[in-house]
Amino acid sequence: MADKLWVFDTTLRDGEQVPGCQLNTREKIVVAQALEALGVDILEAGFPISSPGDFNSVVEISKAVSEPIICALSRAVEKDIQVAADSLRFAKKARIHTGIGVSGYHIQHKLRSTPEAVMERAINAVKFARNLVGEVEFYAEDAGRADPEYLASIIEAVIAAGARVVNIPDTTGYCLPEQYGAIIRFLKENVSNIDQAIIATHCHNDLGLATANTLAGVMNGARQVEVTVNGIGERAGNTSLEEVVMAIKSHSEIPVVTQINTKKIYETSRIISKLMNMPIQPNKAIVGRNAFAHSSGIHQDGVLKNRENYEIIDPKDVGVEESTIVLTARSGRAALKHHLALLGFPVEGAELDEVYERFLVLADSKRDMGRKELLSLIGEHLEDSPFISLEQIHYEGGEGEIASAKVTLAIGGKNLSADAVGNGPVDAVIKSIKQLIDHTVLLDEFLIQAMTKGSDDTCKVHMRLMSEGKPYHGFGSETDIVLASAKAFIDALNKLPVKQKLSNN
Repeated sequence: MADKLWVFDTTLRDGEQVPGCQLNTREKIVVAQALEALGVDILEAGFPISSPGDFNSVVEISKAVSEPIICALSRAVEKDIQVAADSLRFAKKARIHTGIGVSGYHIQHKLRSTPEAVMERAINAVKFARNLVGEVEFYAEDAGRADPEYLASIIEAVIAAGARVVNIPDTTGYCLPEQYGAIIRFLKENVSNIDQAIIATHCHNDLGLATANTLAGVMNGARQVEVTVNGIGERAGNTSLEEVVMAIKSHSEIPVVTQINTKKIYETSRIISKLMNMPIQPNKAIVGRNAFAHSSGIHQDGVLKNRENYEIIDPKDVGVEESTIVLTARSGRAALKHHLALLGFPVEGAELDEVYERFLVLADSKRDMGRKELLSLIGEHLEDSPFISLEQIHYEGGEGEIASAKVTLAIGGKNLSADAVGNGPVDAVIKSIKQLIDHTVLLDEFLIQAMTKGSDDTCKVHMRLMSEGKPYHGFGSETDIVLASAKAFIDALNKLPVKQKLSNN
């Protein structure tokens, strides 16, 4: 029978330490409730001694969620521990996470202490915390570079003092998977009271090995993983929750199970990305927008025949509606046939061969092949289709103030205009466009990236629209952010199914 693996989420503590990603208390509660719905076992809500805001956030999160254990971080300092305990007074299940550096680097150069003094501080901290809350976790900071014998002795001592979880961090992301796994195995074999505690992993991604190290720890006996959604965190980040959970789900030889509701992974990932204003790299495993996108002809043909030919995870298992077949110059006949059929134009045999040859010529000069290009390939007139093009745009007002906009679109051979006001010019322009289409869409993702430097920067805007549960991506680039945003929005609209209709305007 598989063991339970405890999922300890530190998105709101270690993850929030990323510069520019700080959240207010209200936003932290939104994230905490999303993590509760996701099914995390332990939620590290903050470092209460660090600021009044962090203290208040732990208090309010303790009130707002009931299922996960609420954990507060502290140093091995009595005042830290007392403040952590005070912040947890409303928690249904509370844990203090206290600890100290145990590597030679930390003992000599950070703490300027001795191994004996550090041992004493660790024991006293755990005893003090144990008298304040029901559950104490001890972290041995920089354990990845510590002397194994000393690490084992301090872990044995803190367990004897009352720690019921012992965290073995690879704080600097230094270890290789074999090395980190060996540390966990050494503790299992050389700490006499290790059966009285759960071993936790806490790996950083400085060498891109956080997930691999975490899994190596689990395979060698760790039964708690400390992770963040999207892998956010200090420097190169922490271990990614979604990667560990889906690796375990995909490999039956890993002898553990989690209670994570994997169908909520994508939704939770997007909530955190938006609130922290931290875009997810397109090729990020599990949650990147290209994680289930296929552009190579060989891959597309295989996926269209049977998804499992090139996908080890069913997109629906992580909350993604379906895979994406992207048309590029590397796409094959199967993908082209698939997209033309979606537009209502099934082609076969010699006709498909002829269209495909024209497609390759056009695709070599286009980064993205959309509805407009496909219709032109098969000789359809844009005037007879619901294709949208931007004819005119005018707006007044700046960001952070009420703005107005007027937009003229050409849709199916007709010019239609609408105007609207919004919270800033981008909002006003999008509201104007929405008035001219009879299709419900939700702007789910909006990213701006500078492409050049200087006062006349060219920016690239990426938008993701949701319609009937499916995502549609659009891109636009201009020196004017508002114009680039309008183009990206329209680009995404043009990828919606043909059933889109004109409005009554």
